[in-house]
Amino acid sequence: MEIDKDKIYGISEFVALLNVNLKSTKVKIVGEVGEAKSGPTGHMYFTLKDEKDGAMLNCIIWARKYQLYGIKLEPGVKIIAFGNPEVYAPNGRLSFVADTIEPAGEGSLKKQYDELKRKLEKEGIFDAKNKRPLPIYPQKIGVITAKQGAVINDFLTNIKRFGFKIKFVDSRVEGQGAVEDLMSAIRTLRKTDIEVLVIIRGGGSMESLMPFNNELLIREIVGFPVPVVVGIGHDKDVPLACLAADKSESTPTAVANILSENWEKALLFLENQEKNILISLKEVLNDVKININDFKNKFLQNIKSVLQNAHEQINHAEKIIMLNNPERQLKLGYSIASINGKIIRKIEDAKIGDNIDIKVSDGIIKSEVKNMKN
Repeated sequence: MEIDKDKIYGISEFVALLNVNLKSTKVKIVGEVGEAKSGPTGHMYFTLKDEKDGAMLNCIIWARKYQLYGIKLEPGVKIIAFGNPEVYAPNGRLSFVADTIEPAGEGSLKKQYDELKRKLEKEGIFDAKNKRPLPIYPQKIGVITAKQGAVINDFLTNIKRFGFKIKFVDSRVEGQGAVEDLMSAIRTLRKTDIEVLVIIRGGGSMESLMPFNNELLIREIVGFPVPVVVGIGHDKDVPLACLAADKSESTPTAVANILSENWEKALLFLENQEKNILISLKEVLNDVKININDFKNKFLQNIKSVLQNAHEQINHAEKIIMLNNPERQLKLGYSIASINGKIIRKIEDAKIGDNIDIKVSDGIIKSEVKNMKN
């Protein structure tokens, strides 16, 4: 907000205007803690001193922030604070309001890391017996990382094959300021229906990985209701969040692979079973084909035998019929008399005046009944 040079401001109005402009002046400062004391509500009031010339600056960090970063402010501790200056209207005192604090220098970071690691090791936070197994076939996965960059793209590219249901929460993952984001993301996913929580980011320096050496964050991971997989790239000191997680990998691709591993095995098993079934089916069909051919040959043989038998029976029947054919007797001097095609067997079959056909061996004699005698 611009200051109107022609306007006359009241003191309170001017301080308020000044603080609006100072609020946007976000900077990092480094110095050694001089005095440090806690207020009645837990806010920490301290001074930072410049090592070069002894310049001093009054500083404040609110209780919630102070508890979040787990750094003990005491004389002689060198820290980096990120925040903005602010004027306290009742007494006109200028202070630096810190949003984040972190140890300054690799040595201080390493010291804090080692101290916290020893503390958590004594509590059994990193014990293998406390690690929870991942679901055999996970499907619902919560993912925390920054939405921009290669990390989330690599993870999604390698895990999309099996149709996982992914609930993603965007979070800063670098620098001390990421702690609050990560804590909020974890608490958000705690309320959702997931089977595995995944926290991933790329590699970086010890300073950039500080959020993952935060005690409160580590306890959130350990207390999460489902198994947690952490994938963070590192060179030497393993981030404590990795040691506390149920499973740890160094790349987002590796995390995707362990979640897909059993699905891959299941798919390979099914493919092998499919091949075995096809091979077995082919063998069965081949056996069936052989059996069908055998059956066909036997069937045809049986049919041939039946037909042969039938042929012999027919020949035999024909011979019997021929032997019993009355017309055969005609050649022996017998004849067959009939009236209108009906053979005369007895005298009652004819009457005077009927025309009679008398069949002999070489023809038919036409005759008429003139007389009848018993």
